[in-house]
Amino acid sequence: MSEVFELRQYTLHRGRRDDLIALFERAFMDGQEAAGMGLPGQFRDLDDPDRFVWFRSFPDMERRREALTQFYSGPIWKAHRDEANATMIDWKDVLLLRLADPRVPFPSRLDASVLHVTIYELDGPASGVPLPLLQTEHAENSYPALPVRSGENVGVTLSREALELPVPVVQRLRLEPTSKSRLR
Repeated sequence: MSEVFELRQYTLHRGRRDDLIALFERAFMDGQEAAGMGLPGQFRDLDDPDRFVWFRSFPDMERRREALTQFYSGPIWKAHRDEANATMIDWKDVLLLRLADPRVPFPSRLDASVLHVTIYELDGPASGVPLPLLQTEHAENSYPALPVRSGENVGVTLSREALELPVPVVQRLRLEPTSKSRLR
């Protein structure tokens, strides 16, 4: 099974985004990575001042379950969860994704000050659409304590500029990397 990604979008209480980003970068990044998660990017949504968007990755669905169990039952989350949760209105907007083509890796850099993420509705496999990086992972959620969106079949592109593809758009995001985001 190939690498699994989460595209997580949090709706935050008004004016609390920078509070969550500071906490995330100070307290959560190292602990998640130590538990076996990859953190390729964290972002401010340029069109919504109360949205924090981030990607998280795992080698496969079983390792996802193990890593999430370790982190969310561990001391770092327990010490800071109330502070984190106080910033959030909704944390359940999560797409579970995988590489559309395992030969094309998730980028480590885009050399862009703005990352354009476009989510497209797909009728079939993403291979019929030019340039998708990620597509829906249809495996059962291996960690049900953190819900993921279901019943969707999407492709996701990441680019330096907005792309137009011949498929219906679900969502467009213009994202600014946070100070510790690896993807920029």
